[in-house]
Amino acid sequence: MSTLPSRLGPPLTAHAAYDYAHVDVFAERPLEGNQLAVFADARGLADEEMQAIAREINLSETTFILPRDPLVEHERGVRVRIFTKREELPFAGHPTLGTASWLYWNHPWLQAAEEIVLELNVGPIPVRFTPSRSGEQGIFGSMRQNDPVFGATQSHAELASVLGLSVGDLDQDLPVQTVSTGNPFCIVPLKSMEVASRLSVPQTAQVSEYLERHEARFFYFVTHASEASGADWHARMMFYGTEDPATGSAAGPAIAWMVRHGAVESERQTVIEQGVEMLRPSRLHVSARWDGEKVSEVYVGGRTIPVAMGRLFLP
Repeated sequence: MSTLPSRLGPPLTAHAAYDYAHVDVFAERPLEGNQLAVFADARGLADEEMQAIAREINLSETTFILPRDPLVEHERGVRVRIFTKREELPFAGHPTLGTASWLYWNHPWLQAAEEIVLELNVGPIPVRFTPSRSGEQGIFGSMRQNDPVFGATQSHAELASVLGLSVGDLDQDLPVQTVSTGNPFCIVPLKSMEVASRLSVPQTAQVSEYLERHEARFFYFVTHASEASGADWHARMMFYGTEDPATGSAAGPAIAWMVRHGAVESERQTVIEQGVEMLRPSRLHVSARWDGEKVSEVYVGGRTIPVAMGRLFLP
């Protein structure tokens, strides 16, 4: 093991330093799942600074915790903001779970709490924790997402044309539909794992127009997983010209859609695998309740594992 120098370069001159943690979310082992940077105390940062820092960190999302008076946090939750490299999001799944997990380990009075509530731009989101058993890494948490909002079903033929697929590549026994639990996704059922393996989303004006017309931010593609995987469903999500290893804010709408259309039994614990094609395998544990009239009690869970810490200096 080499010895690091005390400084990596010339002395830094900074008016502020901000500590952050790097965690892997929806991961079964370190260096899997979806990466997240969590800034422990973002007080004093302007909106444009948070956005610039998210670009600098260069992960799919970065979160910023804004500590408040304990009484306020008790009543309303811990205030957290979520940024991608391009924009702020009202809600996202792996940032919610990863940030709540960091608070589970480090918050001054919420350490080891059974439930931690985050106040996001979409409102309060509770995350419940299951203590790890011997040999397990990290912590398993499960968030209850907002009740889903279902959009109109869409034409398989039109979507296939937009994506450059054949109609036979889509599972026509299930609808194409926009669903949101805080972030709207167009849920697209694929016919097979073979179709999923060759999937790509063209970056065209036609694709952007389709998503906008159907009030969706992104596509979330799902198909039945292979028996050998140990998962029930296989998913892929492309955005900003790249791919997401795990998308908790899409897995919630997806399980709501599955339960609503009879693809999964109500309240059945279901595992979605994602990120396999990009060598960041992830496991999302999901469930939802369908009472014949509405879907509710949408849960998305997974394991968070800490992997690194850092400090960012602002001039």
